[in-house]
Amino acid sequence: MNSLFFLIPIALVFVAIAIRVLLWAIQSGQYDNLDTEAHRILFDDDRKPAVKKSATDNNKTPK
Repeated sequence: MNSLFFLIPIALVFVAIAIRVLLWAIQSGQYDNLDTEAHRILFDDDRKPAVKKSATDNNKTPK
C-alpha cells in the first residue's frame, strides 16, 4: 500500500509531461503538413548533384 503513495504521483507527473509535450508539438506546427513527407518518396529527384570543388582547385594559378 505504501508503494501506491509513491507510484501514483510519479505516474501523474509522467502523464502531465506527456500532455505538455503533445501540446507543445501541436502549437509549434509539428503536425501542420503531414502529406509532404509521405509523398516525397513517390517523386524522383531528377536534379544532378552539384559538383563540389576541392580546396586545392581554388589555389591553382592559371598558366
